[in-house]
Amino acid sequence: MQLYRFLTGPDDASFCHKVTQALNKGWQLYGSPQLTYNKKNKQMVCGQAVIKTVENKNYSSNMKLSDQ
Repeated sequence: MQLYRFLTGPDDASFCHKVTQALNKGWQLYGSPQLTYNKKNKQMVCGQAVIKTVENKNYSSNMKLSDQ
């Protein structure tokens, strides 16, 4: 089974920790990181897609991807 997640967060250390945690759980970077400006909060926001292959499991729409 192939899994996909799109991680988002403020452009600060917390986002880097979120991506690092995913990488250490076996997720791989997919594509380039994205950066945009949230005008309402006056804050830069980062995004990064990650993918992971999981053997011997079937996809279900109610599974929590971050636990995989």
